[in-house]
This record gives sequence, structure tokens and C-alpha cells, in this order.
Amino acid sequence: MEELTIEVLEKKDREALLDELMNRYGQEIVRLAYSYVNDKEMAEDLTQDIFIKCYQALHTYEGKSKLKTWLWRIAINHCKDYLKSWYNRNVIIIESESPSNKTKKEMVEQVIIQKEKDHQLVASLMKLPIKYREVIYLFYYEELLIKEIAVVTEVNVNTVKTRLKRAKELLKERLEA
Repeated sequence: MEELTIEVLEKKDREALLDELMNRYGQEIVRLAYSYVNDKEMAEDLTQDIFIKCYQALHTYEGKSKLKTWLWRIAINHCKDYLKSWYNRNVIIIESESPSNKTKKEMVEQVIIQKEKDHQLVASLMKLPIKYREVIYLFYYEELLIKEIAVVTEVNVNTVKTRLKRAKELLKERLEA
């Protein structure tokens, strides 16, 4: 998939570019947001906000990095801002039981065991501090290189390596417990 580029764009061109960005990266941004908030609906809401911010800031893109990297930076900053927000810290949402947590009687034992393992992994991952969660997500789910993760998270390459190593150790400890 070729990288999108941007120049001085008219409004019509900016809208077309935004459509292209949403088509290419929409689901990835939802997954990224979910890795921060651990709530599907909130991740979808944050994704909408992220693309609005992207549209409003297209004129500031200088081409120093890939457009995807620039978009990821906006997404990560927006998710972190949300986590620090008054709303996130003070509003409690009551969740109903998710249909994905229900198991049918006719499911075979292996499927149930695999779901439990997946659930334990996700639960352990979501309990990690954000700095570890984001590198795990970007490395394994988005398959970014360590150098790209360093650019997106705005930290040193060695810091990314250290966080990735520490995140794996923490996950291993939690899963073995």
C-alpha cells in the first residue's frame, strides 16, 4: 500500500484525502484507541474525534514524517488527553453484559479454552501502564518497526526497546500467576 502524500490542498481535496485516510486507517485507529480506553463505543467516539482533528490540522502537516505516522501521533495524543480528562476520571458508565462474553452450550471445549486464554491475555494487557500497552499494540498489532514506534511515541529507540522488553516481562508474570 503506497503512502499518502499531501500538499497545499483545497477544501474538496482535503475532504477526499480525509476519506482516503479513514478508509485506510479507520479500523486501525479504532483498535489503537481501544488499547487506551478498553471500551469499544468510546474507542469509536475517540476515532471520530481524531479524524476531525486530522481534518482541521491537515494544513499543519509538513511532510517531515509519513502521513500515517502523523495521524498516529494525533491519535495517541488525543487518547492520552481523554484519559487525563475530567470526564474520564469522574463519569462512571454502567456496562451491560457483552454478548461476546456469553458462550453457547454447543461450543466445543477447545473454543472455550481459547477464548479464556485470549481474554486473560487482553485483560493482562489492559492492566499494563499505558507506556507499555502502546508499544505492545504498535509493535504486535500495527506491526510497526521499533524506529517507527519511537517516532510515533516521541521517545528514544532504546526507550522503546526497554518498554517492549519490560511489557513482555510484565505480561509473562501476570499470565503465569
